[in-house]
Amino acid sequence: MKEPVGVSLCLLGIPCRYNGGHKQMKGLERFLERFSPVPFCPEQLAGLSTPRVPVQFYGGDARAVLEGRARLIDEKGKDLTELYITGCERALRLVTLLGLKRLFLKEKSPCCGVNVVWVEGRTTEGTGLLKALIEGRGLDIEVFVGDVFDGESL
Repeated sequence: MKEPVGVSLCLLGIPCRYNGGHKQMKGLERFLERFSPVPFCPEQLAGLSTPRVPVQFYGGDARAVLEGRARLIDEKGKDLTELYITGCERALRLVTLLGLKRLFLKEKSPCCGVNVVWVEGRTTEGTGLLKALIEGRGLDIEVFVGDVFDGESL
């Protein structure tokens, strides 16, 4: 039986991003043939539409959000912090229910960012909500940047 791994839905070519597009990564699908991919999108699990108004962090990254020091605000000024947290909580529930130990996520995403996210109009070092939840709970789940996939991540 192949190991199940979580994959951001947009990396597999499914148009679920804020702009209605995707970020399909050449080579990722072939690499994932060794595994049993479990695609998911925290934003869609939150019930958000595609397309949707883009959001970014204000006051810090996802760690700061979970500490109550930052928020996720869309381009129209609407605070969507709780909705995005809900989507990531649901994604994490799926990940733990299925026993996934590896995730391939979309960098710069407010939910799936691994090392870089948008904060107040610029990209900066930080994490998205899903990784912050995983770290905050001390879960043994490896998180990889799926959109700079080099074919040799594992």
